Amino acid sequence: MTHKGTVKIETERLILRPFTEDDAGAMFKNWANDPEVTKFLTWQPHGDIGVTQAVLQNWTASYIDPEYYQWAIELREIGEPIGSISVVAMVSERNIVSIGYCIGRRWWHQGITSEAFSAVIRFMFEEVGVNRLEARHNVNNPNSGKVMKKCGLSCEGTLRQAASDNTGLIDLCVWSMLRSEYDKLKDVR
Repeated sequence: MTHKGTVKIETERLILRPFTEDDAGAMFKNWANDPEVTKFLTWQPHGDIGVTQAVLQNWTASYIDPEYYQWAIELREIGEPIGSISVVAMVSERNIVSIGYCIGRRWWHQGITSEAFSAVIRFMFEEVGVNRLEARHNVNNPNSGKVMKKCGLSCEGTLRQAASDNTGLIDLCVWSMLRSEYDKLKDVR
């Protein structure tokens, strides 16, 4: 893989960009403090903005690493972040990345997460050179799986009681796309 770090990516409605510490207010307000947003995630809702500020300090300090990918999903229309999308795991020796995302409840079911994920998929295959891109979700969160399917990933199956999130021990659906599959999809588009 040829790592590029968290570079700005633009789509029709979105700017995917590195977070700044100035994003704390929007992040806290738009998604980080909402228990519905974090229900199927592994981190707790932020109880106060100080938690959000500490998270952003950690993220912004990590941008020095070209293998670190953590984007703010900024909606052009309002000019502030409404969610995040990132590489949550990487197996460099096999050119594999795993993507995770979350978005504020106000923007659910509007195709925004799919638009952001599609842009990251394109970047990971075309710019970074991954061979396998994967994403996972709690079986009780089928909307996340709908995003994965819409973006062209294939469901590989369910790992029973393989992880935990804020709901407890969970069954995990695993989705993936291979480089060869991306190339075929790209040719069709």
